[in-house]
Amino acid sequence: MELPLLLLSFLCLCITMLNAADILRNLDFETPPANTTANNTSRFLPLTNSNTIPGWSFNGTVWYVSSGPNISLPGNGHAVQLGENGKINQTFGATDDYLQYILTFTLTGRREDCFNNSTAVNISVPQRSRVFSLQGHFGRNLWETYAFYLGSWGSKVDSINLEITSVTTNAATNITCWPIVDTFLVTRNVMPRWYDGNVLANGGFEDGPAFLKNSSEGILLNEEPERFNSPLQEWSIIGTIKYIDSNHYKVPEGRAAIELVSGAPSGIQIDLILTVGSPYTLEFTMGDANDSCMGDFIVYAQIGTTIQNFTMQSNGTGSAQKHSMMFKAEFTKLTPISITSFNETRTRDHVLCGPVIDNVVLRATASYAVKTKLYIGVFSLPLTLLILL
Repeated sequence: MELPLLLLSFLCLCITMLNAADILRNLDFETPPANTTANNTSRFLPLTNSNTIPGWSFNGTVWYVSSGPNISLPGNGHAVQLGENGKINQTFGATDDYLQYILTFTLTGRREDCFNNSTAVNISVPQRSRVFSLQGHFGRNLWETYAFYLGSWGSKVDSINLEITSVTTNAATNITCWPIVDTFLVTRNVMPRWYDGNVLANGGFEDGPAFLKNSSEGILLNEEPERFNSPLQEWSIIGTIKYIDSNHYKVPEGRAAIELVSGAPSGIQIDLILTVGSPYTLEFTMGDANDSCMGDFIVYAQIGTTIQNFTMQSNGTGSAQKHSMMFKAEFTKLTPISITSFNETRTRDHVLCGPVIDNVVLRATASYAVKTKLYIGVFSLPLTLLILL
């Protein structure tokens, strides 16, 4: 029995409102530090105990940054630079059951020669941390946007401490290369959901990090071998991929897709338990992001030991093709399913780019599909009701 249309609409509205809520205070640092003078013209204001940033605590050397010549920031607003031993942190409530918390943020330096891992920050929450380094070849700006899976805590904790710390590198003596961070946006996503006819959850990549209003460059998702710690729900990440939105790129379906940008290799993978000997069909859409990415795209789809390559001649204007492959499940345990690209492609202005992947669907035989539908229905209906309550 399907949920009534009114209930489904209400559920979608609740999820949208839930995801969109601002969790962090002063997340983009646009509320200036206390006790600053109105005529202060310095674009780098050292923070002290008397001029702290609203919503944030800090330690070590920290500057409040205003955009200007040679200082590129999303929206040309304000940010924070973390110097030696520089650290900022903020706590937020995370007591909602069945929710996953994902962080989107931007990282930049003051000069182009601050790329190649000389500008880096460590993002941490209890029991999870990761270092992010400015790369410099995935976009047209000096700043880049990244995402980090924070966790899912439910009612086990009252609050979570988010901490951002500067990382010492070989360029530590160069003040211009200390990291500048901006716009820490936390998204709350519901747990995985399955839909009729698709064994995969999040096959359209609609559940992922939040896109920043002032960014048109997409979000970089770094290597993540553990799918349950991935900012792209249900998918482990190979190499570096770019999470792109339909407002700024050509997306084959829905509001989001992924672009395989790092080359050798770049892609996604999921491990599933399939019925041995049963036939399946893997379907997906392959295209380009309408970002002047031209050339021969080659994508490899692998399920267990079955590998098939798919090619496309891209003219960089947003074309797309649907592909499919049939196979029989051969493993009694987990079957790895991956879509990868090994080629390196660049746009006209030398930005790394690649094939866009969207709408990945794994279909089983009719009899197995019925069993899967029944199982998912039994699982997802109580979960949906719990979220609504």
